[in-house]
Amino acid sequence: MKEIPFYKPSIDENEKLLINEVLELSGSSKVLELEQGFSSYIGCKHSISTCNGTAAMHLAMCALDLKRGDKIICSVNSFPTIAEVVRHFDAEPIFVDIDKEDFNIDINALEKALEKNDHKKLKGIYVTHVAGQIANLDIIYKLALRFNVKVIEDASYALGGSYKGKKIGSTGSDITNFRFTPQMTNPIASAGIMVTEDEELKDRATLLRNHAIVNDGWDKHGNLGYVYDVVDIGMKYDLNELNAAFALAQLKKNDKFIERRLAIASIYDKELKNCPHVKIPVKKSDHTYDQYIIKIDKNRDGFAKELKEKGIYTSLHFVPLHLLSYYKNKYHLRVNDFPNALSNYQQILSLPIYIGLSNEEVYYICQSIKGIAKNRV
Repeated sequence: MKEIPFYKPSIDENEKLLINEVLELSGSSKVLELEQGFSSYIGCKHSISTCNGTAAMHLAMCALDLKRGDKIICSVNSFPTIAEVVRHFDAEPIFVDIDKEDFNIDINALEKALEKNDHKKLKGIYVTHVAGQIANLDIIYKLALRFNVKVIEDASYALGGSYKGKKIGSTGSDITNFRFTPQMTNPIASAGIMVTEDEELKDRATLLRNHAIVNDGWDKHGNLGYVYDVVDIGMKYDLNELNAAFALAQLKKNDKFIERRLAIASIYDKELKNCPHVKIPVKKSDHTYDQYIIKIDKNRDGFAKELKEKGIYTSLHFVPLHLLSYYKNKYHLRVNDFPNALSNYQQILSLPIYIGLSNEEVYYICQSIKGIAKNRV
């Protein structure tokens, strides 16, 4: 029986070469190379690397000086990290329902949430690009301007994606967060990046990233400025050279990753278009297909189990936040409070889609899905 993992990283000589340079203490700083290379790739002014994606999100909230009682609006269909970093400030995440077709935040529901929470404590909108499909940023920016709030993007699944000719991270948001290898629970290496055009946000994030320590560094004669000061409450979120080396090699291959995923998505689209009980993704905007999410109209869990029996591993993106125990109990949320997210959650299933997946394996996945669907009444 074939065994097809949900995700498998692409590792070749490029990763090994850059990692060996670090181990041999040769070459330039891979952290600086990554930050400079990322800014060049995205087309943004400032890239601040972090030890992982969650650190980048938390650092973004620190840079915005989020405080107790502040509010951040976000989609109820996002990974728990967004609400989590907001709660670490004893601030409040305000959940909004989703568009049933593209899984991104519902614009009408967002506007209503902004109107309901229009107060000086409302600080921002956290936008998630689910599966790599870009949200409607034009309208979001107009709403943000109208209600005088910041826009922060979670682009964990949208690295390399574009909106109206500009790469995500350079379209006008105040802060955009990225992370490498987002599909892996236990990644080989971790890295996150926060990008911004704002000089003050960059300076504050850079300061807080390493304990908020300031010193004189090295003088022109090579003497260490060993006297330092701490000017705020900081963290230890800076990226080490080994993880930077791995991330740099992955960044250089990102366009190839996207190209291959688009090719796989095209096969899925064609093969599963008329498959009974299965609905393929609705493409409304630029899509990097970091995930390929289908809908199963009957017994999604049973469908996934049958695929696993054929050696095909799948995943689920995401469990709506209002169904998670902490948020459900903390904010007294009901199951039916977000009907679109609930309806989708009962049907969605993410299929394997990555550069190492062969066409033969993709067709095997499609045939398996069609075979299971055919036997359903």
